[in-house]
Amino acid sequence: MDELQYQNILLNFIIAYLLGSFPTGYILARVWKGIDIREYGSGNIGATNVWRTLGILPGIIVLLGDMAKGFAAILSAWQFGGAAFELTAAVGALLGHSYPLFLKFKGGKIIATGAGIIFTISPWSGLIGLLLFIVTLAVTRYVSLSSMVAALSIPVTFYLFNFSPPYVIFAVLVAVFAVYKHRSNIKRLISGTEFKIGQKKL
Repeated sequence: MDELQYQNILLNFIIAYLLGSFPTGYILARVWKGIDIREYGSGNIGATNVWRTLGILPGIIVLLGDMAKGFAAILSAWQFGGAAFELTAAVGALLGHSYPLFLKFKGGKIIATGAGIIFTISPWSGLIGLLLFIVTLAVTRYVSLSSMVAALSIPVTFYLFNFSPPYVIFAVLVAVFAVYKHRSNIKRLISGTEFKIGQKKL
C-alpha cells in the first residue's frame, strides 16, 4: 500500500467511527419523552433498553437506526475499495457504537450495528444469525442470550461460506467482543435475575 491508500483507510475508519458514534437510542429517548435513556432500565442506549423503557415502536426505530449505521459504514467503504476498507469500516462502526465520541465513550453492545454490518457483507450469515436469535428468544425469552448466540454463529458461517481468513478472524473477534459487552448480562443470567421479554417491569 502507498501513503495515499493508508490515508484513505484512516479516513474510511474515521467516517465509520463517526457513523457508529451517532447515539440513536439516546437522541430518540430525548425527542420521544425528554429523558436520558442512560438513567433508565439497564442504562444502555440500545434498542432493548429503549423498548423496555419507552415501548415497542421506539425500540424498533432504534434497532433499525443502529442497523443503518452499520450498513452506511460498509456502503461508505465500498467507495474506497476492497476488503481492507470494508473490514476497517466494520471495526470503526462497531467501536463508534460501543464507545461513541458524543456520549463520553459509553455506548451500546454492538448487536444491532453489528447486524447491519453482517447483513451487508454476508446476507446469508445475517439470516442464519437472525434465525438463531429468534429461536433462542422463543425458547428462553432472553434477548441478551439470543444476541450472544447470534453473534457466535457469525464466525462459523463466515468459515463455512469460505470467507478469507481476515474476515473469519474479524468475525471471531467481534463475537468475543459481543460476549464481553454482555458480561453484566451473563452475571444476571447465572444468578437468574436477567430480564425476560414479557416480564413485567419492576
